[in-house]
Amino acid sequence: MKKIIIIISLYIISSNLFAQNSNQLLSIKSNLMINSNSQKIDLLNNNFEKKSPGMAILYSVLLPGMGHLYADDFSTGKYFTITDGVLWGVFSGISVYGNMKENDYKDFAQAYGNVNLNGKDDAFFANIGIYENVEQFNTEQELNRDFDAVYNTESHYWAWNTETQRKDYRNLWTSSENAKNNVRFAVGALILNRIVSAIFAVRSVNAYNKRQSNDLGWNLNFGNNFNSNSMANFKVNFQKSF
Repeated sequence: MKKIIIIISLYIISSNLFAQNSNQLLSIKSNLMINSNSQKIDLLNNNFEKKSPGMAILYSVLLPGMGHLYADDFSTGKYFTITDGVLWGVFSGISVYGNMKENDYKDFAQAYGNVNLNGKDDAFFANIGIYENVEQFNTEQELNRDFDAVYNTESHYWAWNTETQRKDYRNLWTSSENAKNNVRFAVGALILNRIVSAIFAVRSVNAYNKRQSNDLGWNLNFGNNFNSNSMANFKVNFQKSF
């Protein structure tokens, strides 16, 4: 009888120990699963970093098309980059041409109009292409009672030998001025290209962020499974959808 009681006692003790060990193992397993899934969530979430519209604007202002490259859309941005390169080429070419023509008309005025180039403003070089000499110019200003516009006949002297020389000078001066005006148009086009590039770069960034956000959708499934020993198993599934 005592043997039976001892056997039964040992059985009860071993059963309790087994149940406690099982519960501890299940708890450890559950914690490991949750920690593992948490690490997966952090890893996947860190793979997606939203693009900044402000950075896209900054890159587009520095070089049109770079904002699109930042947003992984250089297939569109390359056209803004190409346009910018062409405009810079036009700007450089016109600037060089305008400066050459300016040097030409000043050299021409010095050689054929006896002009002293020192201290002369743009208005002076415009006027000497209209009037044959300084006396003719001063006479007209006096008739118009615009005495402040009258030139000093020594420091601002000029006199063309022929009408043909005056016209030749005028053509050189006009070519230079037209080139300078075209430079202004080129600068305006460069600015406009940057504005348009920045606008479309922001749209590309927004599309990129939306696309990445949709690609990182999550499905969470919670389940409670009960075994025959009435021990509950808690299960969480994380699934990335594409």
